[in-house]
Amino acid sequence: MRKKVIISCLLVLLLGFFARTGMAAQKGLKVFISVDMEGISGVIHWDECTSGRRDYPLFRKLMTQEANAAIEGALAAGATEILVRDSHGSMRNILPDLLHPEAVLLRDWSGGPLIMMEGIDETFDAVIFLGYHARAGTPNAVLEHTMANPFYDVFLNGKKMGEAGINGTIAGHFGVPVVLIAGDLAVTNQVRKLFGDIETVVVKEGIGQAGKMLHPKKTQEMIKKKTEKALKRLKDFKPYKLNPPIKLEITFTDERSANRASWIPGAKRTGDRSISFTSNDFMDVVKFLSLPIHQGH
Repeated sequence: MRKKVIISCLLVLLLGFFARTGMAAQKGLKVFISVDMEGISGVIHWDECTSGRRDYPLFRKLMTQEANAAIEGALAAGATEILVRDSHGSMRNILPDLLHPEAVLLRDWSGGPLIMMEGIDETFDAVIFLGYHARAGTPNAVLEHTMANPFYDVFLNGKKMGEAGINGTIAGHFGVPVVLIAGDLAVTNQVRKLFGDIETVVVKEGIGQAGKMLHPKKTQEMIKKKTEKALKRLKDFKPYKLNPPIKLEITFTDERSANRASWIPGAKRTGDRSISFTSNDFMDVVKFLSLPIHQGH
């Protein structure tokens, strides 16, 4: 009996030692990667990210390669589950046969309210944004816009949000932090103001309607390294959460869209092209925000 007690005590001491020294078994990381296209290295014109246009095949390949770079970085950091959400246009851009086989790919519109964040839940450890762009009206930004027509400005609790801000808030609702964003200089600056000292990869810099581009191979290597770095300092990041009540304000590009949105229960007309909606439940806000998008899809 005494021998068993001694062995049990030794096991407890050994486990404590391994835990303190980092030698204990680590839970595998589960990573969510949302990939848009306007912020991919090299992209400067809508023809390059629009299905059916001449240059589109090249840039969907580069989109897939940037996703692969992040996947490789995540695997190097210990990720055991990786979900890649194709988040651009038709949601059918990433080339499945060229995507890293260790990732799971989510394609097409689901019809649900999460849209670019479809598939996210509280089981994920980290969120990565690739190919993202700045919000509508941002100067010196490549193909800047906010979500889809007919949106112009979106505010959450008074803060102007682009797609990265909205999607990062969705991640935060599920308790998951954004750890890295890759895109142009303008979007990385906007996102750091919201989410703090996250890792960034600047693949290009807008100059009016033009842009200075890094070579895709260089940006892919940067994405791989920064992804691994971000996941290895995961404890430094916190989910971005809003305190209720949560007020959504939308300014549309035209009066007709504002008028249609004002018919949704709970909406308030606040101006010629603007409406607001307030709820204590963030998912109610997300559902409201998705309705005009699905109407136009």
